[in-house]
Amino acid sequence: MIAKLKGLLDTVNADAAVIDVNGVGYLVSASTKTLASLGGAGTAVSLHIETHVREDAIQLFGFVTERERDWFRLLQTVQGVGAKVALAILSVLTPDEIHAAIANRDKTMVGRASGVGPKLAERIVNELKDKAGGIAGVAIPVGGFAPAAPKGGLAADALSALANLGYKPAEANRVVTAAIEEAGEGADVGTVVRLALKKAAR
Repeated sequence: MIAKLKGLLDTVNADAAVIDVNGVGYLVSASTKTLASLGGAGTAVSLHIETHVREDAIQLFGFVTERERDWFRLLQTVQGVGAKVALAILSVLTPDEIHAAIANRDKTMVGRASGVGPKLAERIVNELKDKAGGIAGVAIPVGGFAPAAPKGGLAADALSALANLGYKPAEANRVVTAAIEEAGEGADVGTVVRLALKKAAR
């Protein structure tokens, strides 16, 4: 999976930019705050990338900082928050402002984002109030925050394999965690992936 892009800014539109990396243009969706910080065409840029793989498309999301990327992942662990809504929130609030809004349970502040109604804003602050602390200085694992998120090379390889098969990060994280618990840390990647796919099919 693509985790980082370094190249020259080609073009910017309302919700995405094209990054030229050695003659190949990558379309990268991003928050308006990120897009505004990139500069003009021809500027050298470096973006952290979150790759979403679906049956019909591969979509790249770009972030200037790892913390912004981690919030993008964490926000999507809330039911009703997809990539579009997560970017909308990051377009109106900085990571520090999101953290403060959740810590203070300020649903009005979160509700400033396009596509976030009062009920969804309340769900976001309620569901993330106990998880936001993990994002202050520690990166959220691929697939979003989870108390028992798998760590290490085995989990990362298994998560990558499921992402390439089109599984959403949160679902991949859940079944890989369960698969490693069942198979044990000494298992190989193939075993963990097979177990994870069985659990996903249930």
